[in-house]
Amino acid sequence: MTASVASDADAAPRMADAFEALRAATRADVNPPLALRQDRLRRLAALLARHEREFAADISADFGHRSRHETQFAEALVVEASIKHALRHLARWMKPRRVPTQLHFRPGANRLLALPLGVVGIVAPWNYPLQLSLAPLVGALAAGNRAMVKPSELVPRFSARLAQAVGAYFNPTEVAIVLGGPDIGERFVALGFDHLLFTGSTRVGRRVAQAAAENLTPVTLELGGKSPAIIDPSADLALAARRIAFGKLVNAGQTCIAPDYVLCPRDLQETFVRLFFAAAARLYGADPRNPDYTAIVNATHYARLEGLVADARAKGARIETAAGDIAAWKAVGKFPPYVVLDATDDMLLCREEIFGPILPVLAADDAEAAIAYVNGRDRPLALYWFGADRRARDRVLFATVAGGVTVNDCLLHIAQENQPFGGVGASGMGAYHGRWGFRAMSKEKPVFYQARYSGTDLLLPPYGATFDRVIGLVRRLL
Repeated sequence: MTASVASDADAAPRMADAFEALRAATRADVNPPLALRQDRLRRLAALLARHEREFAADISADFGHRSRHETQFAEALVVEASIKHALRHLARWMKPRRVPTQLHFRPGANRLLALPLGVVGIVAPWNYPLQLSLAPLVGALAAGNRAMVKPSELVPRFSARLAQAVGAYFNPTEVAIVLGGPDIGERFVALGFDHLLFTGSTRVGRRVAQAAAENLTPVTLELGGKSPAIIDPSADLALAARRIAFGKLVNAGQTCIAPDYVLCPRDLQETFVRLFFAAAARLYGADPRNPDYTAIVNATHYARLEGLVADARAKGARIETAAGDIAAWKAVGKFPPYVVLDATDDMLLCREEIFGPILPVLAADDAEAAIAYVNGRDRPLALYWFGADRRARDRVLFATVAGGVTVNDCLLHIAQENQPFGGVGASGMGAYHGRWGFRAMSKEKPVFYQARYSGTDLLLPPYGATFDRVIGLVRRLL
């Protein structure tokens, strides 16, 4: 079996043919039974188990270097947990849901039936290519859909391996993998999917939403943005620095929910910076050849990060790093951790998502100052709060809007299968993971079951006194 569409001159028409085959299969089997959905999820789990080390090796080669351990816990484990969670709960998710029936419609009854939407399109980015290709696929398959996945062209070895692996475990009318560059990506999102899930930048997400709108395709957009880490005066500063260092430096900061900047009381800034670099040294050492520290994915992104630092320095920021020989880091494609102090709004790193190991530390002396700063900008994909003062914590939680929050740590809200994951405003729309993924990729069809005898029969013509009495009674019951 093959489930891939090769990247060549014929890629666009072959992609269209693969899509039509998927759509025809959905029409022939509108609502796959529980056993088939479970079988597809188990095949996905088997694919992951069989190829996990190969995927990790390919991703490392695509990046220039990434530890297989990082791929294991940040990607493979997340997908494995998602599959097991779906298998555990799928039978209950699929059951028709009882919903209340207003008194004047009884003894009729309301139910919600969850049916597959049809063909789901998934566009995955390069930064976590395994997780962000397969985690949305879990929700699509659990909901009974067929799927077409477009992995990133910036990780070509991984993408080719994924296409090969999917072809061995799935029929092409179940899951298809599309390989290709931006031109194929543009055609991909213009297909008439029944749902489209895109993970990537806000800039590209806007274009994806416009393309999907032409087909009235509903979208889940998992975008990015500038996610703050707020340090309250009540925080354990060493603990906060250690956890922010990991959240910022895992995958070398190439994480959509990485803390983009820190808001910290002014009198704690110098201490925080010292503790941050100490934590970074404990995690990754000072040698750029450390196998636990990830390279920047390509020269273009490396140059972009250099530009952010140069722009901030030219505009008066104080730049700190413990890297030593910067040329030695660049020689192996790795970007050392930087902290930027005295950053201002005219600097690029205060306006753009950083997506790398550069951490601006800004002054915010209390909860109100932090809230004002966050609310003065686009709504972030993630927000992190560190402290022990519950009143200050709840003030921030209830006065700001973000896609998701972790308190006293970073990143961990994304791994909660019993919680939705998604952005808001410029950081995205919609949510998935766990039941939320199942629901996002299902049509919850409302059905009203009328009884043999119904009081609504009394409202039929010819109208008269009976009608008036029944309408009066109904209005009192509303």
